[in-house]
Amino acid sequence: MVFHDGRLAFRPTAGSTLAMFMWLPIGAALGAARLAVALTVPYRYSTPILAATGMSWRLKGERPGPPPGHGRGRGQLFVCNHRTLIDPVYVSVALDRQVRAVSYSLSRLSELISPIGRTVRLTRDRDSDGRAMARLLDRGDLVVVCPEGTTCREPYLLRFSPLFAELSDDVVPVGIAVETAMFYATTAGGFKCLDPLYYMVNPRMCYTVQFLERVRTTAAMGREVPSTDLANLVQRKMGEALGYGCTMLTRKDKYLMLAGNDGVVRASDKCSAPPGGRRAH
Repeated sequence: MVFHDGRLAFRPTAGSTLAMFMWLPIGAALGAARLAVALTVPYRYSTPILAATGMSWRLKGERPGPPPGHGRGRGQLFVCNHRTLIDPVYVSVALDRQVRAVSYSLSRLSELISPIGRTVRLTRDRDSDGRAMARLLDRGDLVVVCPEGTTCREPYLLRFSPLFAELSDDVVPVGIAVETAMFYATTAGGFKCLDPLYYMVNPRMCYTVQFLERVRTTAAMGREVPSTDLANLVQRKMGEALGYGCTMLTRKDKYLMLAGNDGVVRASDKCSAPPGGRRAH
């Protein structure tokens, strides 16, 4: 099963459902406290505090060194698989420095409570989005992009958009895995603006961040090889590192199966549930 929807990350037996309702008041208070710490305390101090509450993360391997063009004003492009809306936050925490994230859709609430600052919104127009990310890189920003275009809960990678391979001389793939005890922090047919809040109220959760070796993409920029080949190479390397299966499924496939629409989130829909039932595929 690649796609499924719904918030519960456990089998809803009578005992576990009762435990969930008993946890909710505690989880709401704990989630508010976690959010306050994440927004106000520097990463190096907030990590042990949040870990003590059950909200942990771990770095697998080592942080990447400076890029070959470091010092000449060119930024670094990080490419990660997409598990939840807060993936860029944990990439930033793992790097111990601020990054800029780019996203196709983000609710005002999610943007408001993000500890990494403003997220650059993409338009799904290839030329316009390419120029926007190129400007960020030219300013020296560290940019995180999720080429799948949507989240996937199960151990699979969706098809990677090749645009990232045409923007920089090299990219750093970042493998991300997420474990939650009670609630999923993603939805296709529900209220997307609540995704980060569902994550915060879990009794226990853990993000694993793994930086892989840089992949040279100069050949794609020079049109010597198709950018799709390099996108598939990055997907394959990430899948091997995470133990995930690589697929050619897309965002459109996911939303057609789960919500009955094309997955384009409009401004008026970001805090409303898209039409269509919830199914598993």
